[in-house]
Formats: sequence, structure tokens, C-alpha cells
Amino acid sequence: MNKKLTSEQKIILFEEGTEMPGSSVLNNEKREGSYHCINCDIKLFESNTKYESGSGWPSFFDSLPNVFETKTDHHLGYERTEYHCKNCGGHHGHIFDDGPNPTGKRFCNNGICLVFKPR
Repeated sequence: MNKKLTSEQKIILFEEGTEMPGSSVLNNEKREGSYHCINCDIKLFESNTKYESGSGWPSFFDSLPNVFETKTDHHLGYERTEYHCKNCGGHHGHIFDDGPNPTGKRFCNNGICLVFKPR
């Protein structure tokens, strides 16, 4: 596990916080590569699944298989699907059904919880 997490990363990963929309440098990342959990370094997403959702957070239409566990959250007064790293339990974001083809999904991820590794 990453011992050098910032206090904001710890709040998001382990207290299910959320970073400010538009704050992630990864919103503008366009290179080929992969996205990994900041806490345990497991690969979560490939760059070819990233797209501009307009949400203010890095968004992906699919993840790698078997890297996340999900649960339902009602923090905003309505039901949402929250996802956590299966390896370390870190909270990454929410999955919505408004993404592009081929999945129709939007994995809306806190960028501060990701590490981008270029190819």
C-alpha cells in the first residue's frame, strides 16, 4: 500500500470523499497508456476506454475485468453505484448509465486516486 498518500487522497479513498470537479490534471491526459490505483498500483483502466464526459472528472466507458467491487450509496439522497478497488478497497468513484457505446457506462473516477502510466 502507498504510504505517501496525501490527506485528500486518504479522504477520497477511505472515507468515500470526492475531489472538486475540473481539478484533476488527468482530465486533459490524451496519451496512450494505463491508469492505476494510487494506493496499490493495480491497473484499472486502459487509455482507449477514456473519454470526455463533460462531468469534470476522468471518465471511462469500461474498466479492466475484476478490478472493482461495487456497492449502492445514498449519500446524495438517491441511489448510486459506487466502485472500490478490489485489491485495496480504495473508493474511486461512481458508475452511471449515461456513457458511450459499446458499454453505455461512465466510470466517473476521482483523478487524484489514479496514476497514469504512459506506454
